[in-house]
Parts: sequence; structure tokens; C-alpha cells
Amino acid sequence: MRPLPAGGTVGVVAADLDPKVATRQAWARGDYHRFAKATVWEVGPVVVEACAIGSGQRVLDVAAGSGNVAIRAAQTGAEVVAADLTPESFEAGRREARAAGVELEWVEADAGSLPFEDGAFDVVTSCFGVMFVPDHSRVAAELTRVCRPGGTVGLASFTPESLLPAFFEVFAPYMPPPPPGALPPVLWGLEDHVRELFGDSVSSLHLERRVYVERAADPAAYCALCKETFGPIVTVYESLADEPDAVAALDRSFLDFATRSNTGRPGGPAEYPYEYLLTVARTAL
Repeated sequence: MRPLPAGGTVGVVAADLDPKVATRQAWARGDYHRFAKATVWEVGPVVVEACAIGSGQRVLDVAAGSGNVAIRAAQTGAEVVAADLTPESFEAGRREARAAGVELEWVEADAGSLPFEDGAFDVVTSCFGVMFVPDHSRVAAELTRVCRPGGTVGLASFTPESLLPAFFEVFAPYMPPPPPGALPPVLWGLEDHVRELFGDSVSSLHLERRVYVERAADPAAYCALCKETFGPIVTVYESLADEPDAVAALDRSFLDFATRSNTGRPGGPAEYPYEYLLTVARTAL
């Protein structure tokens, strides 16, 4: 198992800001929709299929971003609410939804305090979203609270063995330490941790490790994509704007990561396989 990230909170660079405010600001930077379409977009339909989402169901996608899962769920005929702490992603999501010929509701919401009634949804999902909230127990409780008894909670979460810890280790020296009590996001990719989080609130739990592959023309292009579009990384570089030596050192470290992590053929597109845990839980009756 690779070590968990040494420190730093994803999306938080300004140590003097409230972590929630700083996180929202960071995820709003760059172009998240472009980043998602180039990386995690293929996982949305996997979550929808695993949860057997269909017409007539009421679905909540938490930390929805620009609608990776939510739009695909709406395409099945479900009634969908996409909730996210960062509403700056919603306009791109609305455009994507219109192009897909579907409508859904977009709601600004904190995953740790969802503004919905108990049991309001048949299915609750999150794709590489709620795993980044520091308080795992609170999030797990909220996901099951807003899901009806006998409903479905479906998650995709990076594992500790994925590339994610090594990715963020590149940037951890330039981020403040996480808030007190914050847990590493990739614990959501550990089966035992997920079992402990949900406990008696679920009647069944299906856990399956899968892999998706991110691609770019070459390692340098992969770095450029992240630097231009991925909000937390955009924020780190912005915080170093007056430190050219630090930027140069970070560029070297990032390119080194992208080069050694590339599993693509020599001379071909760069490929980055990311392992994740697909979780499908049935809430207790």
C-alpha cells in the first residue's frame, strides 16, 4: 500500500480562511468541467448502472460537480437533484444537460449538512466527491439520512493504492495541514472503513474495486491539463505566483510524477490507471 498523503487539505491553500470557504474557492478555480470530461467522466455511467437508477426514481447526487453522475441519471428518466458546495460548476453542468436533452435541479449544498428531509430520495450517489469532506462519519450519516429506508447509496472513491496519494504528495508541501480531526480522503477506498462508517444504517453492502484510465498526449500534456483546469492545483500555483523558484521546483516534481506513473506505450499517449472502490449500499428498513 502506498502511504497516505503526508499532509494538506485538498482545495485549501489559504491557511487564514475558513476551510470550507477556502475549499469552495479552490474548487471554483480553473475549469472543472473540462477537467472532469478529460478524466473521471467515464465513471458516471458506472455508478448509475451499479445503482440500477431508472425512470420514476428520485435521485440526489452529492458533490456533483458539473453532473458526471447526475446527468447520466437524468437520462434514465429519473428525477435528479445535483448538489455541490461549489455552484460555479453548475452553468457548465446546465449546458451539458441541455446538450444531453435532460433537465435536473441544481442546489448549492454542503455534503456534511444536506438541506433535504429524511428519506427524500430513492438513490443517493457521489462520484469522487464526498470522499474529500474531512468528517467521514458525518457525511456517511447524511447520505443515509436523506435516502429512504430500503433505498440505495452509491459511491465511487479512490483507493489508497491508486495514484491519488502520490498525485497529492507532489502538492502537499505547498498546502496547509488539514483541519484537526480530518481523515485522508482515500480511506473511503478501504472496504473496512466503509463498513465501519455505514454500520447498522445499511442492510447490505457491495464493495468492488475497479480501475479507470486517464489519458493525455504525453506526461507534459497531463501536467498542463491539471494546471489549467483542476481547481486545487490551479490554486496552489496561484499561491506561488511570486516565487518562481518554488514554481520551477513544483513543475519538476509534477512532471516526474507524471512521467514515472505513465503506463502508456513508448511514444504513445500517456495513460494513468486510477483504482477506485465502487460502493453500493442498501439502507436499512
